[in-house]
Amino acid sequence: MEQLRWGTPDRLRSLLCELVSWKSMTLTEGEREFPSKVQAKLQDLRYFKENPGHLGLHDADLDRRFLTGLYKHASSKETIVLLSHFDTVNTEEYGDLEEYAYQPEELTKLLINRIDELHGDAHRDLLSGEYLFGRGTMDMKMGLAMHMGLLEKATVEKWPINLLLLTVPDEEVNSSGMRAAVTKLLELKDQHNLSYKLFLNGEPVFTQEPGDRSFYVYSGSIGKIMPSALFYGKETHVGEPLSGITAPFIASFLTQRMEWNLSLQEKVNGETTPLPVTLQQKDLRLEYSAQTPFRSAALYNVFLMKRTADEIMEIFEKVAIDAAEACNQAYKEVCLKHSVQPVGKVRVLRYEDLQTHAIRKFGVDFVEEIKAQVEEIQNWDDREKSIRIADSLMIECQELAPAIVLLYAPPYYPAVNSSDDDLVKSCFQFVRDIGQRRFKLPVKQVHYFNGISDLSYVNYHDEGEGWTAFKANTPVWGSSYCIPFDDMTQLRAPVLNVGPFGKDAHKRTERLHIKNSFEEVPYLVEEMIKMIIKSMCQSVH
Repeated sequence: MEQLRWGTPDRLRSLLCELVSWKSMTLTEGEREFPSKVQAKLQDLRYFKENPGHLGLHDADLDRRFLTGLYKHASSKETIVLLSHFDTVNTEEYGDLEEYAYQPEELTKLLINRIDELHGDAHRDLLSGEYLFGRGTMDMKMGLAMHMGLLEKATVEKWPINLLLLTVPDEEVNSSGMRAAVTKLLELKDQHNLSYKLFLNGEPVFTQEPGDRSFYVYSGSIGKIMPSALFYGKETHVGEPLSGITAPFIASFLTQRMEWNLSLQEKVNGETTPLPVTLQQKDLRLEYSAQTPFRSAALYNVFLMKRTADEIMEIFEKVAIDAAEACNQAYKEVCLKHSVQPVGKVRVLRYEDLQTHAIRKFGVDFVEEIKAQVEEIQNWDDREKSIRIADSLMIECQELAPAIVLLYAPPYYPAVNSSDDDLVKSCFQFVRDIGQRRFKLPVKQVHYFNGISDLSYVNYHDEGEGWTAFKANTPVWGSSYCIPFDDMTQLRAPVLNVGPFGKDAHKRTERLHIKNSFEEVPYLVEEMIKMIIKSMCQSVH
């Protein structure tokens, strides 16, 4: 039997360090080049030399691509998708060590000489010698390295199951890679007569609390949505403040009610979503002047488990109506005190209502032209474009002001959960038992991966059309941003996340537990896949 390139802990570690050295921060040239480099490494495997058509690079957006690598067994339709992302967040926080952020072995050694700069867990973990530091080690190039090792072993040992490696860009921002991959997964399914049995992600294990040493298996992934608001007041000269109403004044009432709002928190299976917070609040003016600020915007982060976009919009609208009533009352009292006539009452409307009003007033072509003009501005991302489209329409429809316009800004990650699936139950039981027996590893189940993941775009279930409020109220929908909801519903297979243990993702002290990553987790995942194969064979016979 041919020797495995990545079949030992040391060789897997070398592979990881090579993957990490390929800088691939989101929206950089390195991210665009990364999948070609992975393809080149996989092309060296005998299986892919003999089956070059089973490796492919596919377009995502902005000249970025995702990679698929299929190991196909002649007698099997059953397929496990090995899912990972290869983009990373940036590295400014490393300071004068930034050039070493992508060199884990060197960085870990250099940090020893800076041990006094680290505190708490990071200090202890560095001294222990049990961790490898570096950007992307934990989140999530170790997951990709492990999947490459599994794929290689399956091709050499000819496992009687299909493995489809899928690694994508842009998970850290908009998940454009995974959203583009959904349709490709359906195409590959038809092309190769595949039956998807499991979507297996390799995102890292996050501690649930400080000092937590448990190893977690995730049977779902938390959802995230961004209800947002355009606040449109009435402009005036700063010397006549009560001749208008400022956008910051209006915004203050909604932001205070959205921040940490319990009505937007969910609890499912004993797990609770983090409270909503404001991700951005800003004036839309690009320069200073003595004109009062009458246009501003805010983006609010909301996590979800069971709720749909429709349900979140309903709650958001109720909170906004309450905020507008409080704002109007406070404004009325100020006007009465100064014997001034109010400029109007703040109303609440959804973006879809604003767009309908603008179409009635100007026609569809006029509205589409406004949207197209905003979309053409390259240095605005999807969040900025969403706000600016609503703002541009309100400028043309000022009879609606003062107003709070409710909308959604990308990205949207639907929650996904497979805790009740029989295969997932048996996988967790197996990993828990073998982890304890072989490694004395305490394995626990978490129903929703709390780091947000690309699993959100498979196995989509919706009893009605819970996404319609998102489509109707996302200004950039169908142009620079869309989600393939219909295709997602066809990718019917349970989800599971089994990845390496690490700490401090997105921090200067991001690090990976060496023994867990290069010995324990690869063994657990390999044995779990073999357990699935065995159960498949038993069910056939």
